[in-house]
Amino acid sequence: MSIPLVLKYFPDLTETQKEQFAGLEALYHEWNEKINVISRKDMESLYEKHVLHSLGIAKAMEFAPGTKVLDIGTGGGFPGIPLAILFPESEFTLIDSIGKKITVVQAVAEGVGLTNVTAIHGRAEKVKEKFHFVVSRAVTQMPEFLRWLKGKFEKEQFNTRHNGVLYLKGGDLAEELAGIRCEIISLKNYFEEEFFETKKVVYLSKGNFNS
Repeated sequence: MSIPLVLKYFPDLTETQKEQFAGLEALYHEWNEKINVISRKDMESLYEKHVLHSLGIAKAMEFAPGTKVLDIGTGGGFPGIPLAILFPESEFTLIDSIGKKITVVQAVAEGVGLTNVTAIHGRAEKVKEKFHFVVSRAVTQMPEFLRWLKGKFEKEQFNTRHNGVLYLKGGDLAEELAGIRCEIISLKNYFEEEFFETKKVVYLSKGNFNS
């Protein structure tokens, strides 16, 4: 199951968005043959384990037009590329320290016609621009991740949530998040597939850590 899985939970996509989501499959298969950014096993469930998982952030919050989002440790473009398709009026900057992964991100974004994605080869700490939100998918432990974010946030706020972090994580987070004020959104409340049973979005307002 590919694009029907996305439509199951996001039925109001435009024709352009449907074409863009559908186009991901061939592009990732093509690039994964050259540069292994997704495990061979996971390629069989690309839309469930990567595309829909990335879109879990959209169940936690819809980005308003003009929102600037930084995706740290994007790998092959997750969660940034699916979110950029879903929110074409927001701006997404996808960064990874591994150059070949950014090559894939640029090719996929171009291949599906995304004009709201900037791909950067580098380290998050070096980025000087400011953003409304930072997203990521389990690149490191939360306390370490938060240290990378100093000075990264815009002051202006116009979304339904305060500027901050939306972080995709799985499993038991009690120890990792001890002492950190946050909201945990369980994706099993939105997606019925077994894969999402333990998957969560962790939201932290920038006011709840030293940002």
